[in-house]
Amino acid sequence: MSSDPIIQVTDLAKRYRLWKSPSARLKAPLLAAAAEGLQRRGPLAEALWRKAHTYFEDFYALRDVSFSVQRGEVLGIIGRNGSGKSTLLQILAGTLQPSQGTVQVQGRVAAILELGTGFNPELTGRENVRLAATLQGLAGPAAERMIAQVVEFADIAQFFDQPVRNYSSGMFVRLAFACAISVEPDILIVDEALAVGDTAFQSRCYRAMQDFRNRGTTIFFVSHDIFTVQTFCDRALLLAAGQLERIGPAKEVVHRYIELLTTREHADLAGLRSPQPAATISGGATEQRFGNRRAEIVDFALLDAQGKATQVLEASASAGVRIRVAFREAVAHPIVGFTITTPTGIVVTSTNTWYENCEPKPQARGAELTVEFIQPLALAGGKYLLNVAVAEHTTDMVEQLDYRGDVQVFTVISPKTHFGGFMDIHPQVRLLSKEGEQQHV
Repeated sequence: MSSDPIIQVTDLAKRYRLWKSPSARLKAPLLAAAAEGLQRRGPLAEALWRKAHTYFEDFYALRDVSFSVQRGEVLGIIGRNGSGKSTLLQILAGTLQPSQGTVQVQGRVAAILELGTGFNPELTGRENVRLAATLQGLAGPAAERMIAQVVEFADIAQFFDQPVRNYSSGMFVRLAFACAISVEPDILIVDEALAVGDTAFQSRCYRAMQDFRNRGTTIFFVSHDIFTVQTFCDRALLLAAGQLERIGPAKEVVHRYIELLTTREHADLAGLRSPQPAATISGGATEQRFGNRRAEIVDFALLDAQGKATQVLEASASAGVRIRVAFREAVAHPIVGFTITTPTGIVVTSTNTWYENCEPKPQARGAELTVEFIQPLALAGGKYLLNVAVAEHTTDMVEQLDYRGDVQVFTVISPKTHFGGFMDIHPQVRLLSKEGEQQHV
């Protein structure tokens, strides 16, 4: 990855005017024009200008956003709905102009934004791709090669010569993604579009993006799947209410996003505590802790086959996770659980009392509850991270009470030297001859 920035964003803002009534759209410009005619001088001009501003409110979809992106970097963009993610990508793609600030882009940009963006619904898929090729400066054999690549990747040959207004959402995204990657962009922007594709096509898209990444293409990736962002992206950018909340290593930014989801959802709850600063714990992990702390995890342990606390476990042996919770307030429907991840944030396994149909009874204020999970540890050898949590399940949401992420690093020792993936499924392998007889090694 080159150290030269391919995108530089400085003091970016996008402002929209929210009109208070249909007639306000006419009145405000007339008053503003009158004030301009008086060159905004004197009491009358100031009064006209103030009156014009009573007909609308300024809404900032983005405000004071600055960052840079290096060549070959994969940047995930996350945030709640309405945080400004799509607005930012539209500005980067050049389909939307900023109200202030600058965006410097070096190289060819291909973007997959909202479904159907850039396609004429009356034209066929082939005609839309040919138009896209023309806009990219391709003609003749080069354009035909692009069309052939799109047909092969999108796998919609049967409908390629039909008007795209008849396409399903899945067909739209197939055509859009295939069209975007066929121009060999320097910068690829993908805005949540892959969520509507089928599993096989999503896999094909991720392989294609990985190929682009290996060739040094810069990728902007928006997704609500935070685990994909955490594992696929080099860095992540978190937007909150149109402002840059954090940019940095993907795993750290995802933790911050989960923290915001927790604290802001329940900011009106009595006794809400500020997120606890990260602490370095045994094994070198940095704990991430947040929640409203109506209940707290006061102790936890990783257990070996003999029930003793440990940081080293033997693959395929029985292992346990013990979690002790103290309830500061009454909790009607508590959930206690754990997640095991790799050091890069890939979720290996996750479970809780709700998943296992073993829900604790309501807990009174001052009560304590200890939960133990005992299971075979069918993991490949290597290092892993333990995360523990307690929450409350209500009819329409899950309220995070205390989440302690990356609380312990542990090592799994396995006698197998060759292994694929994270889980050991312990297969029984049989060798059969042509006649169906079992062969012995």
